[in-house]
Amino acid sequence: MIKQISNGVNKNIIGLALAILALGGIIWVARPNSQNSAALSVKSNGTLSVEEANNYDFGTISMAAGKVSHTFKIKNTGNEAVTINSMYTSCMCTTATLKIGGRQKGPYGMPGHGFIPKINETLNSGEEALVEVVFDPAAHGPAGVGPIQRAIAIENNAGEPVELLFAAIVTP
Repeated sequence: MIKQISNGVNKNIIGLALAILALGGIIWVARPNSQNSAALSVKSNGTLSVEEANNYDFGTISMAAGKVSHTFKIKNTGNEAVTINSMYTSCMCTTATLKIGGRQKGPYGMPGHGFIPKINETLNSGEEALVEVVFDPAAHGPAGVGPIQRAIAIENNAGEPVELLFAAIVTP
């Protein structure tokens, strides 16, 4: 009798383990990633350009003063529409929000620190968008003083990701 109960428990444990592995496999296959979405995206002959220098310097900023922000302007300078697929930052201390017309997407952060959804917003030829970047100098605590550099990547179907950069010197 004890052997029959033991066999039943073993079968239940094996069944549960197989179910967990199957669910993990489904989640692994269905996960969003840039390689899968790039294969689905149609290549554009548009050109996504930064309207100003893509490297902004906040200068010296104080942790105690709180967050700082800067807005970059991007534009489709090509002759075809460009689809912005996703946007993410290089550090958890930074967020970026995309603004096209009256629409707003984001804020987006660093991959691995929350879900980064697909944007799939189209910029027609000659159309502009704004990328508002917010940096929290206190995010790293006292160890975060000194010079910093951060980046925001904008993946699109016109070619290489557009990179927006900023720098600052953080003081307590």
